[in-house]
This record gives sequence, C-alpha cells and structure tokens, in this order.
Amino acid sequence: MTDDLDDLKQAMQAATPAPDAGRKAANFTVAQENFDRLQESRAGVRLTSDRPGRGWFRGVARMITTQLSSRGMMSATTALVALGLVVVVPDWQAGRDMLRPGPMVQKTVATEEDLSQPPADAVGGLFEMEAAESLAVDEMAGAAPPSPAPRMQAAPTEALRGYAAGTLNNTAPAGQRDVLIRPENNTEAYAHAEPNSLKVTAEDPVSTFSIDVDTASYAVVRSSLIGGVMPPHEAVRIEEMINYFPYDYAAPAEGEAPFRSTVSVTDTPWNPDTQLVHIGIQGELPAVEDRPPLNLVFLIDTSGSMEHPDKLPLLKQSLALMLSKLSAQDQVSIVTYAGSAGQVLEPTSAAERDTILGALDNLSAGGNTAGQDGLQQAYAVAEGMTEEGEVSRVILATDGDFNVGISDPEELERFIAGKRDSGTYLSVLGFGRGNLDDAVMQSLAQNGNGQAAYIDTLSEAQKVLVDQFTGALYPIADDVKIQVEFNPGVVAEYRLIGYETRALNRDDFNNDAVDAGDIGAGHSVTAIYEVTLVDSDGRLTDPLRYGAVETQSASEELGYLKLRYKAPGEETSQLIETPIVAGGETSDDMRFAAAIAGFGQILQDSPYLNGWTYDDAISLANSAKGEDAYGYRAEAVRLMRLAQSLDRN
Repeated sequence: MTDDLDDLKQAMQAATPAPDAGRKAANFTVAQENFDRLQESRAGVRLTSDRPGRGWFRGVARMITTQLSSRGMMSATTALVALGLVVVVPDWQAGRDMLRPGPMVQKTVATEEDLSQPPADAVGGLFEMEAAESLAVDEMAGAAPPSPAPRMQAAPTEALRGYAAGTLNNTAPAGQRDVLIRPENNTEAYAHAEPNSLKVTAEDPVSTFSIDVDTASYAVVRSSLIGGVMPPHEAVRIEEMINYFPYDYAAPAEGEAPFRSTVSVTDTPWNPDTQLVHIGIQGELPAVEDRPPLNLVFLIDTSGSMEHPDKLPLLKQSLALMLSKLSAQDQVSIVTYAGSAGQVLEPTSAAERDTILGALDNLSAGGNTAGQDGLQQAYAVAEGMTEEGEVSRVILATDGDFNVGISDPEELERFIAGKRDSGTYLSVLGFGRGNLDDAVMQSLAQNGNGQAAYIDTLSEAQKVLVDQFTGALYPIADDVKIQVEFNPGVVAEYRLIGYETRALNRDDFNNDAVDAGDIGAGHSVTAIYEVTLVDSDGRLTDPLRYGAVETQSASEELGYLKLRYKAPGEETSQLIETPIVAGGETSDDMRFAAAIAGFGQILQDSPYLNGWTYDDAISLANSAKGEDAYGYRAEAVRLMRLAQSLDRN
C-alpha cells in the first residue's frame, strides 16, 4: 500500500536521468584543467594591465559561467560541487553550507603584493563569480536568471578601488566584506626615547638640545584617536604636539637675528609647587616678493603599499594644493620609486599647472620599494635645477616603508647628510597607516635639514603645504641649538618636557660640525621646562649631606638661555644669550601650550602629573583658545575629549 508521498517519490525517481559517468568525469577534468592553468605561477593570481582577462576570481567566474551555459542544470550542479571541492574552503566547524544564496566566502592567504595592482578588476571578477553562483541557485530553483549588468554598472572604478583597499585592510563597511583576506601586518616604527627624567641642578645644571619644528607626532596621535584607538606611547612626542600650533610671539626687528626669543616663568597647572619656564622662538617672515626662486623635486613612493586611498590618492591631492603657492619662477620635477626609480616629469615651470597635474594624476601604485635609487635620482635632478641664489628642496612623500635600497640606517643618514652639505634640503611627508616608519622619516628629515610631517587628511595638507608654505620650504636659520644653564642657588630640580629624540651632549653646543634642527620663515618654536625652586615643598630629591653646597649666584636669575644658529649656507654659528628671570606676562599662548604639554603627558602616563586629568586639560585648553582663526585649538579640545572616552574603555 502506498500513499501520495510514495507515489510522488516514485514519479521523481522515474523522471530523474541516470548518472552519466562519462560526463561527470569530463566535468571534473575541465575543472582541474582550469585550476591547474590558474595556479601555474604566483603572478597568475594577480590581475595586471597586461593580463586583464586572468586572475583567480575572473578565471573561476569564467569556468562557472562556461559550465552553466553548456551543460544545463545537472552539469551546473556538478561544476559547482567540483568548484567547491577544488577552491572553496568551507568552515565546517561553524556549520556553514558550501552553497547558499549570496556571495561565496573565499578564504585565502593572499598578501597585499598579490592584490595591490588593480583591485578594481579583482572586484569585478568577484562580481562575476557572485553572479554565476546566483545564476546556478536560481536555475536549480526554476527561476529565470537575472542579468548581472546593473551590479557592474553601479560600481564605478574608484568605488571598486576603495572596496578592494577596504577589504585588504579590514576597513570595508559591514556587509561588503565578501572576500576575507589576511589583515596586513602592522610594521609601524616610531622615533622614540624614554621621557626626560628629573635632573638635580647641583649635579647636572646644563640642558642641551636641538630645535624641532616637526609636527608629525600630533597628526599621528590624531589619526589614532579618530580611528578609535589610543596612540602608542612611543608615538607621542610632546614637543611636536606643542609645536603643531601657531603662537603669536614677538618677531625680530629689522636688522636683528632671523629669530627672536621670548622667555616667561608661570605657574604649573598640574603642580602648585613647581613653575614652568616657557621659551618661545619666533622666526622672521620675509616679504613674499623677496623670496628666491624655488626648485622642488617631488620624490613619490609608488610602491604597492601606496594603493590605499589615504596614501597615493591623498598624496596627489596634497601636492596639487601646494601648486597654488608657487610662482612662474619656481620649477617642479617629479621622480618616482617603486621597483625602480624614474623621472616622470622634467623640470617644469610652476606656471604650467596642467602639465604638472597631469603627471601627478597618471601615477599609480605597484611594485616593491627602492628608496635608494629614488633618492639618488631626486638629488641629481635637484642639483641640475639649481642656480646661484635659488633654494632647492626634495620632498619625499611616502608611507614610510623603506624595505629595499639602502638597508643600513647609518649609510642612509650619511648619504642624506652629504647631500645636505651641497645646499639641497630634504623634507619628508608621511601618508597612511599600517607600515608607517616614523623613525626613518624623522631620521631622513633631521639629516636632510628639513621638516617631517604626517598628512592624514586634506585639511592637514592645507595646513602644512599651503598655510605654512614659506616656513616649510624657506629656511632662515640652520643648526639651531638651545642650551640652558640653571642656577642651583634658585632652582633645585628641572625637567625638560619633550625633545627626547633631539637631545645633544653639552659639548655639542659649541661644535659647529654637529648638525641640529632648522627654522623656516615665520616658524615659531616652543620649549617648556618644569622647575622646582630650592625652597619649594614640591622638591622630590633631598640635598646631599656631603655634596656640593647650593650657592646662590650674584643675581636672582633662574638660569641662562643660549642659542646658536647658522645663516643658511654658512659654516660658522652665531650666539644669542638671554637671562631667565622670574615673572613675565602669562598669555593664552603659554597657557594653551601648557595644556597640550599636560595632554601629551597624560597620553604617556607620566608620573609627574599629580592626578591632573583630561578634564583639567580640557578646561585649561578651552579657556586659552584665543582667536583660533583656523580652529586648530578647538580640534585639540575635541581630541582630548575623545581620548578621555577611549581611555575609559
């Protein structure tokens, strides 16, 4: 006796064709041949301009669509099973089905090098694969196959590039991560030294360091916080955070030195028993019409790691902004480096803006990094452009990945230093995160008599390359050194806040052969010491019972400030001396600088803050924002608030 279900079962069995062993074997043979062809070499995995029809995704998609179009539903099912056995690695432990509606999940161990060349085509191949799978599912369900064309038309090239870059860095929005790719290793490295310790004046009264006008650390800290993570301690260089902001210090009068110092002593916000010695230096700003012609060589990293939108695309936009500040007397050349170096733009007048923009726009990322060849060619181009009285500068724009070329850091420094002496300066612009080698960037800029900056947004490019154009490109004083001798009769202890990577030996101050930082036109520089007076209850060290007796000098000076600098192109330094005395007017600039100094110490978990908090830093910064024409100080307050929230998690 049978029921309706048995009848249906028998009918279905009768309608089902018998398995065709020959066709099944042929299907498996075709699948294996396609797989073997696509896996012939590592180069075949990646789509390139000379292989537009190849690559893993496109090859698999073509295999599926070929099988479906020629063999019908049973062949399609067989091909999909064959494909699943050959190339799909399902997560059996998680109970995921091999075939299901929606995009297939491809687990690979592809590296960035594999996929860095043309992500748009790779994603196009993925869409073909998704369309083929959807077609198979619809055919098995008896539905008419939809056309995949609208999906392809709805994804413009730049969107696809962003999609591929996002999946590569695990930053694609949820729901778009169809391809699971191993995250890029974080190889970031930072120029770092342990925070300055407290010094006992009677034992070590002299502090010596190089000036620093770099601002990279502040931008890296901002990038980390906006990205939702606290910055690593080694990325926080407090002097670069303080010097990120413009300050309204008194400028030198005509005929004086190219910069002027302003010294004040104020109360310490985080310790009522200490004081801050605030040293501000303001460089002169010559009239624009008096500036000499400028020769710029853009040395651009076009290696595969630069593909991400916040790297090469942002770099192009940033350098384009700078062109608005150049005049017809200025010249621009472009040199690139990746697998090899090459000059893509001969020296060209800045008046030929379309030509320069066209050369920038044609740059694309791909290949390994060969920094040595690029540097050598860039300097050779700069030297060929330079005439008497002109300023030449190489601007290296990179994500900081120097993994090919001069591998010995000391050899690289010697090469840059040798070129520096010829009169060509080197500035370094960092882009992107993940393999940012901040330590190398800092070393190159310092040895090249230039500035290091990190650009994470177009607004930052506006600040560095437009608003501060003259300071970034026109030096007014080279090898600027600071030395402070504290009076042990008045100051018991002192601590320099920041400048750890710029420390110099005491005897380096008078040695003109020792390199130091440079000041550009209009630049301001700030240095802050925290000092404890001999009669203060906040003193952390006891006087030595058998040590030298602390004697007071003839005056009430807290210390003595000495500055050394060289005029650009000169070999002999000049000396400026200024006594440090108590008092002085406390301005919003000084209070805001103190707020940033405190914020940086919070990020470093400094033991000297006596419970001073984010709320305290926010309150002080808010009260000292002043005019804040560009909103930089308001942004700093927002970052403090964000850091406070992240630090609670």
